[in-house]
Amino acid sequence: MYVSPFPVPNLRDLLGQRKRILVTGGAGFIGGAVVRRLLLESDATVFNLDKMGYASDLVSIENTLTTLGIRETELVEPRHQLLQVDLADANATQKAFEKADPDLVMHLAAESHVDRSIEGPGAFIESNIVGTFNLLQASRTHFDNLEGERKVNFRFHHISTDEVFGSLGSTGRFSETTPYDPRSPYSASKAASDHLVYSWYHTFGLPIILTNCSNNYGPWQYPEKLIPVVILKAAAGESIPLYGDGMNVRDWLYVEDHVDALLLAANRGRLGESYCIGGHGERTNLQVIEKICSILDEIKPENKPHRKLISYVKDRLGHDRRYAIDPGKITTELGWEPRHGFDEGLEATVKWYVEQAAPATDQN
Repeated sequence: MYVSPFPVPNLRDLLGQRKRILVTGGAGFIGGAVVRRLLLESDATVFNLDKMGYASDLVSIENTLTTLGIRETELVEPRHQLLQVDLADANATQKAFEKADPDLVMHLAAESHVDRSIEGPGAFIESNIVGTFNLLQASRTHFDNLEGERKVNFRFHHISTDEVFGSLGSTGRFSETTPYDPRSPYSASKAASDHLVYSWYHTFGLPIILTNCSNNYGPWQYPEKLIPVVILKAAAGESIPLYGDGMNVRDWLYVEDHVDALLLAANRGRLGESYCIGGHGERTNLQVIEKICSILDEIKPENKPHRKLISYVKDRLGHDRRYAIDPGKITTELGWEPRHGFDEGLEATVKWYVEQAAPATDQN
């Protein structure tokens, strides 16, 4: 197992006086992982703003509260509070913000499925662009009214994607200086939201941090993305769809490593700066699928070889060829490196999904 030379900071120390945390999209995959970490390792109150869409799930958070022995109904102010709000609703967003009265905003809420953005881009414009605008407006009003240490400590952390940078050739990696070149309605909507966040910093002085991450994977991911889809279909003996020639490359990042980076950036990153977060896990889609199949051959040997289930299908429209991230800046400035190698993280993920025996759906 890989051991990072950088210790994970104590979360209470990292947060300092930031005791009220607003996490948007906290019922989603990455947001849920952030919420669980905050509940487990800090005493902060978490306000979970989520519209509770098709990919939202509170089970992992409820399990965490049970593990902690927290009965939310008995607390004057529960440590986890769900604010079921669609960010596209400006009035509801403002009211939710006033209730949360946050010291830190971690903005993860977004429509993120590329195929869905191709089929219906309007929802991505509303959620990712209009929703971010409404949240920025609420944040600006809140920040302008803060005083003293609370004003000094307030931060708005916008979590974005490497897809805003477009597609790489066979060499090179994305960094904080890479020009934006989005290729899908999803990535274009995220690029627009990034630009809005930067402009609120430069124009209105809102204290922002921005991060762009590579493809996340791990337990609790909604089964429409590549890795959970492949695991569930292969485990069920169903055909595994593989787009095009399978040579599209992604840089895979284990979700708990991403949470480490997010919490560091949110609390210790330089204001107005962006940080690229990658897992040193470049693999072609075919390599990822074949690795999943080999893990399943060990776990479920009665059905091996699982790779016989791979079926090549027509490529996605505008399918970016290669993503890869250079995380040198966040490593040098903040002391972050992923704690999980790809093979280690993938094996844990495969075992988790097999144990859950969740139904398979469509591929991302």
